[in-house]
Amino acid sequence: MTLQIEAQSTYKRTLKLMGSRFDITVVAKDSTEANSNIDIAIDEISRIEKLISSWDSNSQTSKINTNAGIEPVKVDKELFDLIERSLAITKLTDGAFDISYASMDRIWKFDGSMTEMPSEADIKSSVSKVGFQNIELDDTNSTVFLKLKGMKIGFGAIGKGYAADKAKSLLIEKGIVSGIINASGDMTTWGKQTNGDEWKVAITNPLNKNKAFALLPITDGAVVTSGNYEKYVNFNGKRYTHIIDPRTGYPSTGIISVTVFAPKAELADALSTSVFVMGKEVGLNRINQLPNIECIIIDEDGNISTSTNIKINKI
Repeated sequence: MTLQIEAQSTYKRTLKLMGSRFDITVVAKDSTEANSNIDIAIDEISRIEKLISSWDSNSQTSKINTNAGIEPVKVDKELFDLIERSLAITKLTDGAFDISYASMDRIWKFDGSMTEMPSEADIKSSVSKVGFQNIELDDTNSTVFLKLKGMKIGFGAIGKGYAADKAKSLLIEKGIVSGIINASGDMTTWGKQTNGDEWKVAITNPLNKNKAFALLPITDGAVVTSGNYEKYVNFNGKRYTHIIDPRTGYPSTGIISVTVFAPKAELADALSTSVFVMGKEVGLNRINQLPNIECIIIDEDGNISTSTNIKINKI
């Protein structure tokens, strides 16, 4: 008796979700199976967007923000758990990651219109409503309360990664054995390519974008790259980038690209932003203390630094 192994092919769809480009790739036996499963992933990502969007006035996140300083808001367990995990990451990064960053006054402009640095007083005042310690969670009633009026939360640095993870879990549940979800650089993979090879991710140096310096295999994990080589300002010979430290109101300096490898895109997403804010030494030191997490940092001089256990095969 001979076993019939069905040949599978790779199918990909690119579209805009959560205000970003998403590439959804699945390995399936035919286009009908692929498309119906890609539709399922899209529906899941859209559902999460409705839950966590602070632009949608009907979302639970908007209701939390509208009731800041007024009263606690009852939310779905899913959103409550996401906020709880976000606060755990805040503690892990000493406040470099903080979902209450959304309360920041946008005084820094990275569109070429800034001619001078904001004053110290303005910078200090811009973060007066930011502070994870003012987010109150009630596990029993599943409520979230922002203590200060005018305070806001937002999931810009974790939401796409979370959506990619959820879509991946759903596709695995539906029997899709292999694929990639790439949410504008937040990438999560599972299974292998049709030829049996692992999926690979190219790491490029932003100072020479046309040339990848490494190709790294990625199996059942996530990789997220945060880059700020396009949005920055220069004052007094110093380059200030668009990723802002929620603790101080000052933009991060010194790093132009951070790539984080982690089991889940949600965590990789949050940590890649945090490393920018923490800086090279502190960031690498923190990553080296975390199990199953690796990191590649490129500084503004083009130097490449990596966490202890990562093996880079240079191209």
